[in-house]
Amino acid sequence: MHSQKISTPENPALDPKTNPGLPSDEKKPVFTKEKILSILLGTAILSFGLYNIHQQSGITEGGVLGMILLLNHWFGLPPAILSPVLDLTCYALGFKFLGKDFLKMSIAATLSLAFFFWFWELFPPLLPSLAHQPLLASLAGGVFVGTGVSFVVRFGASSGGDDALALVISKLLHCRLARAYLVTDFTVLMLSLSYIPLNRIVFSLITVTVSSLLIDLLLRLFQKREEKREKKKAAAGQGPSEDQGENPSAGFISEENH
Repeated sequence: MHSQKISTPENPALDPKTNPGLPSDEKKPVFTKEKILSILLGTAILSFGLYNIHQQSGITEGGVLGMILLLNHWFGLPPAILSPVLDLTCYALGFKFLGKDFLKMSIAATLSLAFFFWFWELFPPLLPSLAHQPLLASLAGGVFVGTGVSFVVRFGASSGGDDALALVISKLLHCRLARAYLVTDFTVLMLSLSYIPLNRIVFSLITVTVSSLLIDLLLRLFQKREEKREKKKAAAGQGPSEDQGENPSAGFISEENH
């Protein structure tokens, strides 16, 4: 009597790693329809706000987004090129600290952001200039950035290299991730004093604060919505969705997770 073979390298047909027809946690798709639509919507909103509000009013951002605006101002380098170059550099530095799925989705989000930057730049600014209303510009800019980033990070992707860079800093300096974000934002905002007056940097700090609070709020709403959806499916006896159990963006909600 021959015993039934189990999944081994000698029996690849029974190995879920090599047979996509078998169920396996490792075979969960990295990209689902909902993730793709969320990334596209998020990067479209984010790039629209950066082009129509930030660049036109002189309100900058911290981190990589702020560096894009800084280099665009001084060297005339297009964001459509700067965005993938700076982000991919940060991803390379933080590769060892990131999961493969996170990296794949983040690269997709980076390319999507570059595309929408290119697309919006085909048109003149679509919103009235808020250059003489810095408070309104900082609030509106924060709303666009916070909303756009939220739709991207809700599934654990990154709208820019800020997340990867912050993870590297946190690892090397053994500090909390929130403090690492503060280091990158503060550094870029101080460099931005080379072309933005101090009183406008204050408004940039308002933008960063508004976007951070909005990201926290929206991620909590997304999380509650997902929990309710899964409870309804469980009550109906349906299987879990492809994204069930995934909450990689939870670290953006509370520092305690870091």
